[in-house]
Formats: sequence, structure tokens, C-alpha cells
Amino acid sequence: MAEAKTKLLNVDFPNWVTEVEPEVRQAEALQLDDLFRRVTGFEPQIWTGGIVGYGAYDYTYASGRSGTWMATGFAPRKAKLSIYIMPGYADFGPILERLGPHSKGKSCLYITRLERVDMDVLGELIAAGLRDLATHWPVRARAELDNARPL
Repeated sequence: MAEAKTKLLNVDFPNWVTEVEPEVRQAEALQLDDLFRRVTGFEPQIWTGGIVGYGAYDYTYASGRSGTWMATGFAPRKAKLSIYIMPGYADFGPILERLGPHSKGKSCLYITRLERVDMDVLGELIAAGLRDLATHWPVRARAELDNARPL
């Protein structure tokens, strides 16, 4: 099986966030970190690709492929913020309607400006995503550095 491209890093969030650019994304990353910590109760962990994860889960697909991935998180990209809600958005339409401007993928929400979305609704979405994920896979507080083999 091929080596996973996205891996857990041994980097502290306070050090990592100082490198986020542009400056507005750094400020938004700090806001999101505060929200994710409050909603999840988990500490941030940094993954390759500039992803900040909260919590983790182990998965095994019917194909036999298995690994570890973050339970939820975000990535402050230059163009947009990526918010990761696992495993997807199948039942979150009513929450998303109240969020504010966004676009979405299967398990990723894209926000151009954090100030334009309702942070309480975003917190509600994060919590709903964790509850949904827990119906598929047990969620724990941290990924282990040695065993992390994400999607």
C-alpha cells in the first residue's frame, strides 16, 4: 500500500500559527482554534499540508484500507479557509443555510472571510459533524504520531 501523503507532525500550534500568511488568515486561524477547542474539548494537532486537526479516529474500509485521521479541523489557505467536517454533509443542510457565505465539498467547507459567517452556527456544525462521525467510528482526543496514516 502506498505511503500516506498527509501525516501528523510534531509541531505545536502556537509556533505553527505564527507562520500562517497572510496576516488575516493568521488571525482567523486563532479565532478558529478558539472555537474548535471550545466545541470539541480537544487540543490542536498539526498535519502536513497546513491542516489543524482536533481529535482523531481510526478507520477501516471494506476494501481493507485503514488508517487514522483527524476528527475535525481546518486549514487557513490563502484564498479560502477549509473547514473539515467528517464524514460529510449529508444531513447538515439546515445548519448550512444559517451559516453565511460558503461553498462545500464532500467533507470540506470553504469560507472566504470568517467575519461573514455566524460563528455560533459554525460551532453548531462542528459539533454536529463530531456527533455524526461518532456514529461511524469511535472518536478520541488525539492521533498518535507513530500510527497516523490518514486518508
